[in-house]
Amino acid sequence: MVMKILVLNGPNLNLLGIREPSIYGKSSLSNLIRELERRAQILGVEIHHFQSNSEGALIDQIHEAREQFHGIIFNPGAFSHYSYALRDAISSVELPVIEVHISNISARESFRNTSVIAPVCIGQISGLGIDGYGFALDYLVKYLSNKD
Repeated sequence: MVMKILVLNGPNLNLLGIREPSIYGKSSLSNLIRELERRAQILGVEIHHFQSNSEGALIDQIHEAREQFHGIIFNPGAFSHYSYALRDAISSVELPVIEVHISNISARESFRNTSVIAPVCIGQISGLGIDGYGFALDYLVKYLSNKD
């Protein structure tokens, strides 16, 4: 059985490469996903990507993931800082989730310093640019492989 990982991206990540490139870099979301797919192929896993600016759509994806995926890599964007609904969705599906942020949220505006999502995730990667997604994939595959 092939390991399947859901990669979720929240609000404004559809503008990656355009929005504040000095903070988020110049690579587009499609480039990021292509690179992640290459890495997934090397690791022998499948990834599925979903991006939405809507909290409800992200919650629906998390709920549906429970029966289709082994784990989730999630950049909730600004929802990280206040979405208890996303936190509850993650808690309810009992899948390992790694929270990823392109920028270092701890070194930015004070309202970005706290994530309500992080406590229900197995880990958080912040401030390593888009490379953080690859690190998250590597770790999640290792974590899931050691669970068996």
